[in-house]
Amino acid sequence: MSESKLKNLRQFFQELDRALIAYSGGVDSTLVAKVAYDVLGANAVAITAVSPSLLPEELEDAQAQAEWIGIAHELVQTHEMDNPNYTANPENRCYFCKSELHDTLKPLALARGYSYVIDGVNGDDLRDYRPGIQAAKERGGRSPLAELQISKLEVRQLSQLLGLPWWDKPAQPCLSSRFPYGEEITVEKLQRVGRAEIYLRRLGYPQVRVRSEQNLARIELPPEQIQQFVQAVPLGELVQTFQNLGFLYVTLDLEGYQSGKLNRVLTKANGITA
Repeated sequence: MSESKLKNLRQFFQELDRALIAYSGGVDSTLVAKVAYDVLGANAVAITAVSPSLLPEELEDAQAQAEWIGIAHELVQTHEMDNPNYTANPENRCYFCKSELHDTLKPLALARGYSYVIDGVNGDDLRDYRPGIQAAKERGGRSPLAELQISKLEVRQLSQLLGLPWWDKPAQPCLSSRFPYGEEITVEKLQRVGRAEIYLRRLGYPQVRVRSEQNLARIELPPEQIQQFVQAVPLGELVQTFQNLGFLYVTLDLEGYQSGKLNRVLTKANGITA
């Protein structure tokens, strides 16, 4: 099945003269960039949007991965933090983020002769609440992984098949996803959360989220790691580190990590399923 999906993905790019990839450095967009480069060579380019919601460490990863692949890689600045519709953090915050991304990349693509921007949205994303997908569609973006119904698991399988060293890289969505809807997002809050997660990763916990609510940090880990975490980590040092970053309170979510957990507050009354 994986090899069949890979063939289809290659066919997608074989039908194009060139491809401009919205490239975050995550496993999804990196697979898209790899296959695009394998098929189109110098006619494929990966572009990473740089903003406060992207940590410098994540940018370094994206640059290293692009260099490993061989694809041309460029950086552009996006300014979603200048949009109060984004910083107010409404339920459709991602719509404004992806609008800014595609409004930045699409003119660049058209000026260079690219028909549209290609992103790394996968088949599973279509079953989650992702208002940013609509923003991309409105601007003519294409999502080959979603169009070919390639799931997140299949993305990892294909990445491993192609020998990509980061095939099992944990998902690392925008840092704004760490805040409950309605809490204003600031550069300082984004950096605080990001630094806290980097600290925990360096302790040996790559699959981690630090959910932030005002001055409280809630750590989410895979459920099977919680007991070991409490026993192994110097908790006093951890609390002090988080307080030095600006948090007043530090908690551990006993339920454990679940992707999109903050979407639970969204109800069917809004026309949204969490």
